[in-house]
This record gives sequence, structure tokens and C-alpha cells, in this order.
Amino acid sequence: MQGGTKKMCPGQDTQFWGPADIFDVKCAGCGKAVEFFKDEVSRVCAGCGAKIQNPKFNIGCAAWCAHAEQCLGAEITAQFREGKAAEAARSLRSRLIDEMRRELGTDRRRIEHALSVLDNAEKILDREGGNRRVVTAAAILHDIGIHEAEKKHGSTAGSHQESEGPPIARRILQDVKFPRGEIDEVCEIIANHHRGGITTKEFDCLWDADWIVNIPDEVGLNDREKLNHVIEEVLHTGTGRQLARARYCR
Repeated sequence: MQGGTKKMCPGQDTQFWGPADIFDVKCAGCGKAVEFFKDEVSRVCAGCGAKIQNPKFNIGCAAWCAHAEQCLGAEITAQFREGKAAEAARSLRSRLIDEMRRELGTDRRRIEHALSVLDNAEKILDREGGNRRVVTAAAILHDIGIHEAEKKHGSTAGSHQESEGPPIARRILQDVKFPRGEIDEVCEIIANHHRGGITTKEFDCLWDADWIVNIPDEVGLNDREKLNHVIEEVLHTGTGRQLARARYCR
């Protein structure tokens, strides 16, 4: 503070702005030009009243600055940080999928299995809750030890997958800079994804997601009594049971 005047962050002080920091965006509704300042998230078109998002909104300091809320306002700061977090999560998910594909090579069937389990796990997670990073990583990498199990033991039995998968998963997670405190949790899920015994939301998401994909091979669809037993007694979550019924009990 100098002379009672609050010092402004240089990034927000217009005296430091250049010509490109104030620009027009064409309204998709009526075609009217709407003027934007670079630090505005959105504006309302004076021509048709449509809300227009700022396509150039990018205030990097909001991701780390302790004073971002005072400078930009709580709403803008929250929107920016949520967007950056979502972007980081998508990037991590893509990198893990790439690593899984690289590890499984030309084994298309097992790659497709992992992606199907991931799809189910994310649907269950959306309703049941849990740590998205842990669920996503566990779903993508749950069978990552299957080739090593075949090589070392001549078998893809669940116990061999559970023993061989965690070391490979740990290496991959470390390579992609996965949060260190969550690597052990992902590996524990992988080490128990056939036998169970873990009571966390994250494990339940993976357990049900994997079972739903495996039901046709493990249970079959002709024995309705056995099918219903698995859905009602083996699956852990209400969302998992709903997904399984919708898929197999029509």
C-alpha cells in the first residue's frame, strides 16, 4: 500500500496491457461484435442477450497466486482453477491409457477390456463418489500384469495378475508423475482386484466395473438365477447393479 492506494497485480493493471488484451468476439447468435477485456470470463451480447464465453480467457497466476481471489474475485478464480484441474485430469488419463497400450502392445482384446472397465468405472464413480485419479488409474492398469503372469507362470490366473501387476503399475505411475501419496492405493487395488477384501469407494468402483465386463464369460447369460445372484450379491454398489441389470436383464 502506498499513499492509501492498493497496489494492483501487474497482470491485471491495464497500464501493462497491450493491444491484444482488448478484443472483439463475434456473437454466434446475432453476429454482433462484443468487446472483451482479457480478464473477463464472459459477457452478455447487447444485440441478442446471449451469454458469450471469453475464448482467450487465461489468467495463469490464478492457478497458484495466494491473492488470486482478492485480485480476480472468488468466482473467476474458482472457475479458472476448476478448469485447470479438469484439464490436468484429462491429460493424466490420456497418458495412462497410452502407457497401458504400450505395455500390452498388440493385445487388442485386453486393451479393449481395460477401456470397457474404465468406462464402467467412471460411470459408477460419477454416482457413488471417490477419488477420480485413483479410480481412473486402477481401471486403466488393473490387468497390466497379465503378460508378465503368462511369461513367468504360464497362466493368467487372478493370483498371478495380482502379484505381477503392482510393480509394473508403480513404474508407470511414477513415470507419469502420478501423485506420490496415491500410488500405493492404486497398487493395492490392483493387487486385490480378483479376490477383493478392500472396503473403499475406489475399490468398489473398480470391482463392479470389472465384474460387469466379465459377466458374460464368468457367469454366462442363460442361467438367470446365477446371473441375478452375481448382480445382487457380488457387486458392491447400487450403480453397478443398475448398470448390470440394464445390460444383461432386459
